[in-house]
Amino acid sequence: MLNIWFLVFTLQEQSINREQIALIGYMIFVVLLLAVMVILFFVTFQKRKNKILRDKFKQEQEFNEEISRTQSEIQEQTLKHVGWELHDNVGQLLAYASMQLNMLTSKAPEDLKVKVGETSDIVKESLKEVRSLSKSLNNEVILNMGFEDSVLNELSRLKRMKFSSAELIINGSNKAIANKKHELILFRILQEFFSNSVKYSEAETLEVCLDYQDSQLLIIATDNGIGFDVVSSEKGSGLINMKSRAQLINATFDLVSQPNEGVTLSIKYPY
Repeated sequence: MLNIWFLVFTLQEQSINREQIALIGYMIFVVLLLAVMVILFFVTFQKRKNKILRDKFKQEQEFNEEISRTQSEIQEQTLKHVGWELHDNVGQLLAYASMQLNMLTSKAPEDLKVKVGETSDIVKESLKEVRSLSKSLNNEVILNMGFEDSVLNELSRLKRMKFSSAELIINGSNKAIANKKHELILFRILQEFFSNSVKYSEAETLEVCLDYQDSQLLIIATDNGIGFDVVSSEKGSGLINMKSRAQLINATFDLVSQPNEGVTLSIKYPY
């Protein structure tokens, strides 16, 4: 009788253990399932969040590029209009004044001929400067002249105006830039650098090196001026214009300045 009860108790205990094991296994399965669902939900949420952030960043980038492009176009139109005005109006007035002075020189008394001749030379030099400046402002003229000739024209003008030396150095074989608008943008970046050198650098020499490499055009422009604080100047419109223009053409832009050692501009433009 005792053996029978012991057998029954043993069977019941084994049945209870199996039920407990099954229950524990079921609970573990549920917990694992919930964990997997939570992980999948988190991963999905994170992916959607990242996608939203990427889309937002892309939209902001496109908006900023569009703003920069619009500003660049407005500036180009303004410079083009000023260039026309200089060439057509101021240039014609100076040309007329030069003609009148030439006529006056032949009729002037001997004691005034030297003074009239000097004044005539000044007017002729001014006319030359106006025509050179109008070329550097008119984008159509720049595109027709080409990048190298436009830089050389600008350096020649600056040398006559301010610098004791303004040189262009060319390394490697000239590789034409396929996109002509990119040529114009590169020239405008250099022109902004030249403008800052004229206004603030107190430099005496200016140098531009065009290094035509296999995969990129490396442009290095330097002056020997007093330099400036790059950090405090980062909010300036000139530096912002140069950076935004470089971004438009996927060029790498870098500006380094050392006190009393001048400023170096470096542009890496991939072909």
